[in-house]
Amino acid sequence: MSAADRAHWAFQPVKRPPVPEVRQAEFASRNSQFGIRNSIDAFLLAKLHAAGLAFAPPATKEAQLRRVSLDLTGLPPTLAELDAFLADTSAEAWAKVVDRLLASPHYGERWGRHWLDLARYADTEGFEHDVTRPNAWRYRDYVVRSLNADKPYDRFVSEQIAGDELWPGDPEALIATGFNLIGPDMTDSSDQIQRRLNTLNDMTDATAAVFLGLTLGCARCHDHKFEPLAQRDYFALQAFFMPAAFKRETPVPTAEERAANERAVRENQARPAVRELAALEAPYREKLRAAKLAKQPAEVREAHNTPAEQRTAAQANLVFETVAAVTVTEKELVAALSGADRERRRELAEAVKKFSTPAQLPTALTLASSNAVPASARILNRGDYNQPRELVAAGFPQVLAGVSARADTTGGPRAQLARWIASPENPLTARVIVNRVWQHHFGRGLVATPSEFGTRGAKPSHPELLDWLASEFVAGGWSLKKLHRLVVTSAAYRQATTHEYEGVRVRGSERGGTSASSPSHPHTLTPSHNTIDPENRLLWRMNRLRLEGEIIRDSLLAVSGRLNPKVGGPGIFPPIPADAIKGSRGWNVSADAGEHDRRSLYIFAKRNLRFPFLEVFDAPDSNLTCPERGRSTTAPQSLTLLNADEVLAASRAVTARLEREAKEPRARVTLAYRLILGRAPTEREMAVAAEFLQRSPLTEFCRALFNLNEFVYAY
Repeated sequence: MSAADRAHWAFQPVKRPPVPEVRQAEFASRNSQFGIRNSIDAFLLAKLHAAGLAFAPPATKEAQLRRVSLDLTGLPPTLAELDAFLADTSAEAWAKVVDRLLASPHYGERWGRHWLDLARYADTEGFEHDVTRPNAWRYRDYVVRSLNADKPYDRFVSEQIAGDELWPGDPEALIATGFNLIGPDMTDSSDQIQRRLNTLNDMTDATAAVFLGLTLGCARCHDHKFEPLAQRDYFALQAFFMPAAFKRETPVPTAEERAANERAVRENQARPAVRELAALEAPYREKLRAAKLAKQPAEVREAHNTPAEQRTAAQANLVFETVAAVTVTEKELVAALSGADRERRRELAEAVKKFSTPAQLPTALTLASSNAVPASARILNRGDYNQPRELVAAGFPQVLAGVSARADTTGGPRAQLARWIASPENPLTARVIVNRVWQHHFGRGLVATPSEFGTRGAKPSHPELLDWLASEFVAGGWSLKKLHRLVVTSAAYRQATTHEYEGVRVRGSERGGTSASSPSHPHTLTPSHNTIDPENRLLWRMNRLRLEGEIIRDSLLAVSGRLNPKVGGPGIFPPIPADAIKGSRGWNVSADAGEHDRRSLYIFAKRNLRFPFLEVFDAPDSNLTCPERGRSTTAPQSLTLLNADEVLAASRAVTARLEREAKEPRARVTLAYRLILGRAPTEREMAVAAEFLQRSPLTEFCRALFNLNEFVYAY
């Protein structure tokens, strides 16, 4: 590891830089909407001024409202929200909008989707059989709840890495550890050792990529070819997870649910019939179980016969995977009973049926540590468990060896890892999440490689701004909502996406077109903006962003008045084309039609069958962590917007509303534009619409509006 490797910018401590001094008056003299609204603008304008550039004019109020509504909640503004904002001329109008959106339960749904992309979330195991995980959705709902509650990010991270070790009595913290197991898993593998290793590798890779922005997976088989990350670093990080047992049915009741269950169990156990039934069945069950266990391989017998508190992590997983094979079924038990015992059991069972049955406790996919296993791992030659090398203890990447964890040493090995990652002294954690938030608001991160902060990743476009945001984030209690508020209240965020020029340059610059003394507007853009910064890395305008498939579908439901706003619960199964289901199992359309119109976040996430409407708009592969979705432009997308059932149904629903609420053609056109695009039509658009409606029905006009770029993009 060279000195240059250790000196890499991302491995250095975060230092809060001073906010640049920018001549506010020069940019605000003629228009109070320009200039610096907060420190973000000062950092951006300092670089823009150095390049002879300036901010674009602000977007229209309608465009700003639609942009921030889609950004923070994933839903377009309602007519009432639009009217209220347009009518509010107070200085606090924008802040009130932002606070309302951040307080919405839909905020957690919108930003939860971004996190679930990183977490490789799905409701199935993947691989050939793609088995359903009936309780995976509890992790998804945990993410939504955490974001809505503005849970401090350091706590959010720590719960997912080691919630069971740090807060063992908190069901939310237990559910959070599902992050480690939510990836693909070949449950029917004939090689259970390799299966466990695959899961450990997935945990290690995801932890490094999601929380630290490092591609550590390349060091699994050998030292990283391009980064200062050794194979030893990989297995030292994996060692933190080695004592963990993987549990798929961990009870996660609330205190009230647990108390009610225990009360019902006590009441039932106090009944003579229940006690007699249990005593009658016990010897038969034990004999049958022993016979079934005797047929299992030696390592399975040993695992089951080892007391639970003494099992290794591998034994605990082996017990879980084989428990069904040694469980005595009702049919087997009844067949083994003697005649008299069978009749007595029937009588007792009938009596027990009359008692109240304790409610089944909710369960979740979780990790659990085994104290019998040390936090160490063997380096595997080429990643092959048949070629073990030296043993390494749990530890952190050597390039970050100077980062100390918090002094508290309670909990197990993953608790230590969580404290190290969530430490304010860690140079990566805050930078990485701040960059991810920036990326989703502006379309590109300050670091263009959001999960690659190593030496081969992109350099930050605004390193001082990145560090200022990271330090501000930590100082603000790791609050994501405060970070969002800071970003979306900046002048930079509220710029237009304009490409119009009037041949004007920034005062004092030698770049650009005509002299600074002659502009018709002091803040219009010059042709030099596109020449100097064609990729808009300096953010002299806002980027126009194509919406994700989920937001397009949700917007169709919202503007048509059909959106079911219910939050949380098991995945839903809306109808999908029959040809998409061929060869796939497990897509039984939800019986309740009202469930079909819920937000796309709640659509059952099947690894081997992505929901067709979402897939065509670049839904990610849930087998891998996805730091940045693709934004393709393809013919199937256009055909989908023209012909998909979702679009046709929305067109019909909007048409019905227009016919109810507006009697005149002109009023209907205006209402359609405001509902679908969030703004009133121009006179030119009104004339085109009138001509169109003379030869085509209103439904086709609505469908045409849904096909405009303005509907599927955030401007």
